[in-house]
Amino acid sequence: MSNNATILFFPHGGGPLPLLDEPGHAAMNRFLRSFPETIAKPDAIIVISAHWEEPVVTVTAAVSPPLLFDYYGFPAETYEYEYPAPGNPGLAGRVQGLLQQVGVDCNLDHERGFDHGVFVPLLLMYPSADIPCIQISLAASLDATEHVRIGNALAELKSENLLILGSGFSFHNMEALMSKRDDSIDPRNQEFESWLAEACSDPDLSETEREQRLTGWESAPHARYCHPREEHLLPLQVCYGIGQTAAKRVFKEPVAGFTASAYQWD
Repeated sequence: MSNNATILFFPHGGGPLPLLDEPGHAAMNRFLRSFPETIAKPDAIIVISAHWEEPVVTVTAAVSPPLLFDYYGFPAETYEYEYPAPGNPGLAGRVQGLLQQVGVDCNLDHERGFDHGVFVPLLLMYPSADIPCIQISLAASLDATEHVRIGNALAELKSENLLILGSGFSFHNMEALMSKRDDSIDPRNQEFESWLAEACSDPDLSETEREQRLTGWESAPHARYCHPREEHLLPLQVCYGIGQTAAKRVFKEPVAGFTASAYQWD
């Protein structure tokens, strides 16, 4: 196994449902639980979660980050989870410095904890909570080009034993997700997933072409049906900006009734 960074964009599912073993998340849960077996144990984890946006990109710098239960209407037990992973203020400062070097404003937040886009998947992947973790926000602009640039600024971290996670969802139409009642295939979902797989993984694309596709994602088939709002896709653009090469599609399964994918760079 390589000691270079592993970069993974993956679906984190619906709120705490993965931790409740909701059947629609079974395939995703299996993937996340088994993924750590495929890589060396990282020295630290960096998560870009769809559930944190700031006007200026912000990084958690707390020594002992709390949890943010940023979901509503779930059983009482889902507000009692613990994930006492330490923060890593030194790594947070390095991330801030790398971004500032290329002219991307970046703040540190010494109070904010981990939202469910962080602690839900990490409870599945690394339940012992013994790996230091920091979280990077999205930029409130939600501009795809800006998020590739954020990733580009962090590319030198690839040479370190880190796990960099883009925690989102390759399909995120909440109305469709909430109303799904059967196992029928949604052709719009399938067409977008096929486009995304080619954009991320086709080895015949130049990196200029790949970046143009990912920054111009709105021209993909059914793009705005699959992502009425793009916050769950943008962690992928950050991951690509770091990886800067074709990714491996390492997961393609139904999650909550719709096909979702995960992509890995290493």
